[in-house]
Amino acid sequence: MRNLITDVAGLRVGNATDMALASGVTALLFDGPAVASIAIGGGAPGTRDTSLLEPGMTVETVDALVLSGGSAFGLDAMGGVQAFLREQGRGFPVRDIRVPIVPGAILFDLLNGGDKAWGRHSPYRDLGYEAAVAAGLDFDLGSCGAGTGATTVDVKGGLGSASAATPAGFTVGALVAVNAIGSGLVGPGPHFWAAPYERDGEFGGRGWPASMPDLSNAAVKGTAPENTTIAIVATDAALTRAQAKRMAMMAQDGMGRALRPAHAAFDGDLVMSAATGARMVAPEPGDLVDIGVAAADCLARAIARALYEARALPFAGALPAWRDLFG
Repeated sequence: MRNLITDVAGLRVGNATDMALASGVTALLFDGPAVASIAIGGGAPGTRDTSLLEPGMTVETVDALVLSGGSAFGLDAMGGVQAFLREQGRGFPVRDIRVPIVPGAILFDLLNGGDKAWGRHSPYRDLGYEAAVAAGLDFDLGSCGAGTGATTVDVKGGLGSASAATPAGFTVGALVAVNAIGSGLVGPGPHFWAAPYERDGEFGGRGWPASMPDLSNAAVKGTAPENTTIAIVATDAALTRAQAKRMAMMAQDGMGRALRPAHAAFDGDLVMSAATGARMVAPEPGDLVDIGVAAADCLARAIARALYEARALPFAGALPAWRDLFG
């Protein structure tokens, strides 16, 4: 187990990072068509083609899912991934034409100090293509891909991932770009809200603080309305679209466990879900519950890993990384 979403058989992940731009793209490619859905918890999502992920829509499967920086400009990244997949002959067949189905989501990172004067066309289509080309089983975490320019209210955000196995042997994984309006830290840190779910010291093994701060009248961190946390959870179970939707809904709990606050009016917080069906065993009703629980736990862990692995951007006034403050 890599403790990455690529532990789920049937998918690969690639990053494209532009440090001068202070932004990037992360592409998750499926080896074959995969069932997918979505649950949106924030009030200001930015997406492409995610309406077709709802149960009852005609196109039942997707070829890739994309996370991108760049706010609405980053929606071009899905076109770059689509171009790569078209070259591979992938896509939904329409007579003698194939149309790759590539839903995706974006986060706001336009005010982080990077050079956004790109001229007429944004660079995100090319970054999407590069991310697709780079897709493999191993990939970097922290300040890379869609997490390159991500921030939180107090420390640098980033890209995170985690995986787990359910009691019945299904594999579940999460991939997240953490660009939160709030904080992943308990009080001033260094402890993470996701501490109860940590495995094998994956984000420092700090556990809970010796005493918890009094939050009964505490002001909630986060005032700038430019942030969004976007995530993908996946499993090797063979799920229906409705079951994948429920997995995405349950996984949203992981975002609420690891970030304070989450799902605010100016957030685009969302979770896309996918099922590769690589494990040819039909899940029982109890298995579906375990898969949803594992998805939420993996997402909470992935959020903390994103902050733990991040590095500060090389610009004056950039937010410090967790490691800058706490070693």
